[in-house]
Amino acid sequence: MAKTGPVPQPGILEISAYVPGESSVPGGVTPIKLSSNETPLGPSPHAVAAYKAVADELERYPDGAATGLRNAIARQYGLNPDRIVCGCGSDELINLIAHAYLGPGDEAVYTEHGFLMYKIATLSSGAKPVSVPETAYKADVDAILARVTPKTKIVFLANPNNPTGTYLPHQEVRRLHQGLPSDTLLVLDAAYCEYVRRNDYEAGLELVATTDNTVMTRTFSKIHGLAALRLGWAYCPAAVADVLNRVRGPFNVTAPALAAGVAALADRAHVETAVAHNDTWLPWVTAELEKLGLQVTPSVGNFILIHFPKEKGRDAVAADEMLKSRGIILRRVAAYGLPGALRMTIGTADDNRKVVAALTQFMGRS
Repeated sequence: MAKTGPVPQPGILEISAYVPGESSVPGGVTPIKLSSNETPLGPSPHAVAAYKAVADELERYPDGAATGLRNAIARQYGLNPDRIVCGCGSDELINLIAHAYLGPGDEAVYTEHGFLMYKIATLSSGAKPVSVPETAYKADVDAILARVTPKTKIVFLANPNNPTGTYLPHQEVRRLHQGLPSDTLLVLDAAYCEYVRRNDYEAGLELVATTDNTVMTRTFSKIHGLAALRLGWAYCPAAVADVLNRVRGPFNVTAPALAAGVAALADRAHVETAVAHNDTWLPWVTAELEKLGLQVTPSVGNFILIHFPKEKGRDAVAADEMLKSRGIILRRVAAYGLPGALRMTIGTADDNRKVVAALTQFMGRS
């Protein structure tokens, strides 16, 4: 009998491995990295100090229940700490949810330009990912509900969405939830919610608090600037929190991450400064690029989606190459079904001006 070696579970080899935003350019120069939606302000100094303070106790296991961080989150948002689950980034929580509630024969629904981890987590659980068309780069509730079947166990919705920056108002999210069967879990990924300044937006806390089949995930990687520490949290119905705590690793969040997370939450001034910076530069960059004739999808996050002409030499590929030649890294988003666009993180004032200057020359407007 021929030996074939170990065979992975169904769905695994269908996964296209996630490729992060690039972080280096040829020539060894320090790049302007605007490819991963990282805050240009960095983390709170208090979070950095808390992280360093744990360095003398690295032989100790972290608190497996993340008690201090869960209590800090609960105080900040008025939540029940028993319904909070912390993870190694919201990526881990998305995977845990998929592994707990999906299996062969099941389906998970997500929008066509949604976060790539939804498809990866679904396939790795042996289930079928179902992509739903968007309307004008925005989730379409009716289209989502039309794809829901008895096999649908999870609906993933990034709100705001990455990489488009669009969002659904809370009335539409509620309409989506009301149209789902009671045994279908709605997962609201609110990674960028702190940046949203819209009266009709809600991250999902109220829906989680009042329903049995909604989960909201959050991250410390974006506005809190703790991406290197991989820290996230989910607010869940009690039964879902119980399930996730059964399947997560016993020490899935490191002690330095827990300490930094608590300190980051306490530094409200740092968060407010980050929001104010984004409120200033998001509209400025958008307006300047639109003056060049580039289409920019309206965004409520800390990034924008820039659409380039299809003409060779002026398309997204050419723009990306030109920017890299100047040490500027944006994000190619062809893997998201957007080959004609680049995603740009809102950076420092100087970074933003350099991108606009480079694209002004690229578009022949200088």
